[in-house]
Amino acid sequence: MRRSLAGLLAALAPNFALAQQPDDAVVVTATRAPQPSLQIPASVDRIPGDEIREGRAQVNLSESLGRVPGIVVQNRQNYAQDLQISSRGFGARSTFGVRGIRLIADGIPATMPDGQGQAATFSLSSAERIEVLRGPFSALYGNAAGGVIAIETRDGPEVPTGEASFLAGSYDTWRAGLLFGGQWGALNAIGDLSRFDTNGYREHSAAMRDHLNAKLRYRLSDDTSFTLIANSLRQPDTQDPLGLTRDQVEEDPRQADPVAIQFNTRKTVNQDQIGGRLEHRLGAAGRLEAVVYGGERFVEQFLSIPLGTQSSPTHSGGVVNLDRGYSGGALRYFTDIGAVTLSTGVEYERMDERRRGFINNFGVAGALKRDEDNEVTSTDVYVQAEWRLAERWSLHGGARHSRVRFTSEDHFIAGTNGDDSGEQTFSATTPVVGLLYRLSPRVSLYGNLGRGFETPTFAELAYRTGGSGLNFALDASRSRHAEVGAKAIVASAVRVNAAMFDIVTEDEIVVESNSGGRATFRNAGHTDRRGLELSAETVTGGPWKSRIAWSYIEATFREGFATVAGAPAAPVFVPAGSRLPGVPRSQLYGELRYGGDGYYVQLEGLYRSRVAVNDRNSEFADAFTVVNAVAGLEQQGGRWRLTEYVRVDNLGDRNYVGSVIVNDANGRFYEPAPGRNFTVGVQASVQF
Repeated sequence: MRRSLAGLLAALAPNFALAQQPDDAVVVTATRAPQPSLQIPASVDRIPGDEIREGRAQVNLSESLGRVPGIVVQNRQNYAQDLQISSRGFGARSTFGVRGIRLIADGIPATMPDGQGQAATFSLSSAERIEVLRGPFSALYGNAAGGVIAIETRDGPEVPTGEASFLAGSYDTWRAGLLFGGQWGALNAIGDLSRFDTNGYREHSAAMRDHLNAKLRYRLSDDTSFTLIANSLRQPDTQDPLGLTRDQVEEDPRQADPVAIQFNTRKTVNQDQIGGRLEHRLGAAGRLEAVVYGGERFVEQFLSIPLGTQSSPTHSGGVVNLDRGYSGGALRYFTDIGAVTLSTGVEYERMDERRRGFINNFGVAGALKRDEDNEVTSTDVYVQAEWRLAERWSLHGGARHSRVRFTSEDHFIAGTNGDDSGEQTFSATTPVVGLLYRLSPRVSLYGNLGRGFETPTFAELAYRTGGSGLNFALDASRSRHAEVGAKAIVASAVRVNAAMFDIVTEDEIVVESNSGGRATFRNAGHTDRRGLELSAETVTGGPWKSRIAWSYIEATFREGFATVAGAPAAPVFVPAGSRLPGVPRSQLYGELRYGGDGYYVQLEGLYRSRVAVNDRNSEFADAFTVVNAVAGLEQQGGRWRLTEYVRVDNLGDRNYVGSVIVNDANGRFYEPAPGRNFTVGVQASVQF
């Protein structure tokens, strides 16, 4: 791997030594201070809004993130469980939601203080850009070891404009959206409202999602502005088809497991959030930013747990009922002091959760089995700096101190189910340092070192083997990261990125048992992640555009350990050297586009190597390659614009598994992806 990277740098260096044009790489803000990518000693990618929307449904992050090396997005085709997103192997164990990766929308965390986030609240149709940061610099955002995914809502256009869009596709899928925005004096505003509805590829997988995203920015003075962001999600009775065994996949990949029908497994989510951001410029070199936000999230999920098991005195039942309130705030300061750019801040987050459990009596909530009040708070302070040592050299560094406190007050005390109240506090200081050398105006070489910190989420603490209450024996994992890389723009035509990384994690949190939608977790010693990421894309005009992204990772357990996987309470030994489940060894994405005045055609291809489905690597989801095609037209007048597209996914009608459920005790590891499917869409916009 090292020889490959050295060879690439040697090949590039002669071509760039003569480059005299200024750096035209993308500007990113995932490192808090906006600056060109070639000036950042870290792996970071930016996906602009037009690429998020063109020829795409604008429903899932999986539509856009496949092009980012190091990121694996497994679309479960199951809206009751959300996407499974991993970065350099972090987050692959997640049974639902996103963990190990910090999600941020318009400067407001979409990840709760315990480390778990939901990507469904991201509004892709009104996004200005998505930025993805991997490596140790993500530690400066707190409780996440894998990286940061940040989305920014676009401003309203200068001329007030309305947009309407509609798409229809296979499996009775449709989406309708309305968007309106504009500039009125000192006020800029945009609002985005949509409904998504599908019967699903698989039996018992219907979903409906109503989504609102709005942003208002008011310029109070030349130096001060205030931004208000509101977001609302309604997703009622989303059906969950559960995973399938290998035999079931081969028999009929579109089926649901029979217990999904028997227990009517489903999930309801309602979330409302509002936040404000005040930005004030302090003279020529300083800037102050204050953020405050709050929201509520209600979740009710019906699981497929046998009635006999649910009736156990210490079992919490087959219906999970969560009523959460969350809030937070941040104060950040940015300044330039000579050759040093400094950023410092303090952040506070809080989540209060009422967790109740009920018997799932074949799809109907029955007797109360769990009742507790949970709270998690996170208090963080950080400092980050860039020192321009010389014309070609810059040193970047920082540190963050995090303190995360979990408390639980048990109200369900009956018989042998005792008082499970308790508390646990995790804290860590995570430093990071990076050095960047500008070999030429268009070529940068860099290296970085850092530490990561990742607490258990409440979902991972929720259950413990052989008892009731939270699993306070679960510890936080801590990691050491090292990365070297190169970034270049070749002949003003192609942007190239290469990175090699080495990560060691201590007390890796792993799935101990996963049955009926209920998972328990434990710590498992050390893990190693070593990999290489390469990407290239054209940056010139002209009809042809292309992109390629390749990732390779060896993610393994360093020591063996015992876990519960298979029959309940049956210990299984996982040998040292086993692969981390859910992490493909390699992934390759390619894209080729040809377009002219008013039309375009595009081909996309994705290869993913086989994936272990459990810690002991006794089964694997097979490798696959899929090809997608899309074609679009555009008509435009003085004040109006009309676009149409047709899209075919899985052009070769390949049968493959889109995602896996790690360590499922019933062997239902596999969530099949759709065969060949079609989408047609139209969008109309008009200026007022």
